[in-house]
Amino acid sequence: MPQASDRDTAPEGDAGFPEEPVVYAVTLAPHRSLTPRGFRMVMMGVGGVSLVTGLGFLAMGAWPIFGFFGLDVLLIYIAFRASFRSARAREHILVTPSVIEVRREPARGRRTITRLNPFWTRLTREDDEDHGTLDVALVSGPRTVPVGRFLGPDQKAELATDLSHALSVVKKGVPRNSF
Repeated sequence: MPQASDRDTAPEGDAGFPEEPVVYAVTLAPHRSLTPRGFRMVMMGVGGVSLVTGLGFLAMGAWPIFGFFGLDVLLIYIAFRASFRSARAREHILVTPSVIEVRREPARGRRTITRLNPFWTRLTREDDEDHGTLDVALVSGPRTVPVGRFLGPDQKAELATDLSHALSVVKKGVPRNSF
């Protein structure tokens, strides 16, 4: 589920523009249902079953099979670690009266920032009767910026609804404080 950010105003931009009101801000993160404690329990269970089964084959004289059971446990461990590493990815979406900023922080690689003009941007979504919302993207001229790719269909639908509402608020006009 998208987690809303607690930012009230957009940070000062590169050109030193004053802070402006935030219409919508969210930080998206991939969902992982297995906690570190659950991971340890699963690995202990898999390791225990492999050890007991491997010892049975070892007692029957099939000693090479014992090593393959250990290899299975190692491969399962590596797969879980890779999954946990990919869970560190983040996607930040910020909508203000003058800019839509999509900041991606992959688990590995370079961060990217995409800025779009909210008045020229529209939201597209691909829905399927059987599977729900499959794809959500921001389109501005020839640029298409997919958002929430790692979310499930229900979360994508919620994100699409929230972004659509934020875009309509910006296009209607956001009151600004002037001193």
